[in-house]
Amino acid sequence: MPGAAELFQNDYTAEIPDDLQLSSVYSSLKTKYHFKSVIKEEAQAKRAKVEEVLKLPKAFNVCVGEESGLGHSGMLALTGGDNAGSSQALVASSGVGAEDNTVKAMLPSRERMVKPQWHAPWKLYRVLSGHTGWVRCVDVEPENKWFATGGADRMIKIWDLGTGQLRLSLTGHISSVRAVKISSRHPYLFSGGEDKQVKCWDLEYNKVVRHYHGHLSAVQALDLHPTLDILVTSARDSTARVWDMRTKAQVHCLTGHTNTVASVVCQETNPQVITGSHDSTVRLWDLASGRSVCTLTHHKKSIRALAIHPTLNMFCSASPDSIRQWKCPNGDFSGQLVGHNAVINALAINEDGVTVSGADNGTMHLFDWKSRFCFQKLHEAAQPGSIDSERGIFALTFDKSGTRLISAEADKSIKLFKEDPDATEETHPILWRPEILKK
Repeated sequence: MPGAAELFQNDYTAEIPDDLQLSSVYSSLKTKYHFKSVIKEEAQAKRAKVEEVLKLPKAFNVCVGEESGLGHSGMLALTGGDNAGSSQALVASSGVGAEDNTVKAMLPSRERMVKPQWHAPWKLYRVLSGHTGWVRCVDVEPENKWFATGGADRMIKIWDLGTGQLRLSLTGHISSVRAVKISSRHPYLFSGGEDKQVKCWDLEYNKVVRHYHGHLSAVQALDLHPTLDILVTSARDSTARVWDMRTKAQVHCLTGHTNTVASVVCQETNPQVITGSHDSTVRLWDLASGRSVCTLTHHKKSIRALAIHPTLNMFCSASPDSIRQWKCPNGDFSGQLVGHNAVINALAINEDGVTVSGADNGTMHLFDWKSRFCFQKLHEAAQPGSIDSERGIFALTFDKSGTRLISAEADKSIKLFKEDPDATEETHPILWRPEILKK
């Protein structure tokens, strides 16, 4: 049968030009028709080879709702590739390959991703009002029945943890109360404020029984030693002071920081005292000699919060650039929790490994301690009557059971959070995408 060119051309002696596009289509169709089975088998062989080496699933969930924490899930199919780059990309994107020996051998040890443990999402269930100034500090008593808060209204208030009712108000400070701690071994409550005073309150008589004099400027934080009758306070005079709880005598004056010591924590094992300062350093102290045994200089900005892990011999420190995890007793760097880009004022950790950070802009991020994965972000509305900028979180603490979280905030309120009892792994899955960490 003659072609279109032979039928319609004017000059029959002219040479018919080659149609390259038509030739390409014809060649492609011919190849698919004659070698269809071979091409299919080759693709299956490549796919099987990749799956055998990497032990990856055919598809997995990918997080796309980063901001809300509960976004839609998309599916990413596995495709075979010839080059090494595609194989590395597949390794970086896999969820179950992290436990496989082959994948472990392909990734450096510091860049391996740990699958996060599932935690139920937390939600606000109660807001307490009563302070007439910023609420700066909070602590829960050992029997888990009530908790104490201190604020810029110079008041210390005692609240019922179960009902949220105000039990008692203590007056005595002449300036903002910046720290409160309840002793687990005595019927005492300790408070420190911007009036440079550190007071010991007898909870049986609800009055001050001791004063600890020595700080030259506003007291920023205090903590109690879990086994010794020791009180440690820190202040804007760049020092932390160790007091004998009974005799009111100063045991040590811990000097070395060059700026405000904003946070202090005590623990039973060495190092027994850890301080964080606005000079961007964390110092570990020998309680016997009163000297600094280690200075951690990894942070580049002010350190306003420290927290001891309740079960592991570790602690973490927070500054606006990052939240870092450390191992005791030598202060070895373990890792960092990234994503909370704000001035972090408070940290809290419970026994399940839920790590909470609270910031000046009112945001709270909840991390899984082991995998360092942020599984939830909260940003509650400011209370009616307060301006929008008064959303800062100044203090966070878990109750003794670790199931309730209490926050002290700049809108003069105390907020209580708890885990959602109806949440399951099916209704609130972990939106986790493994990826190689940036060096």
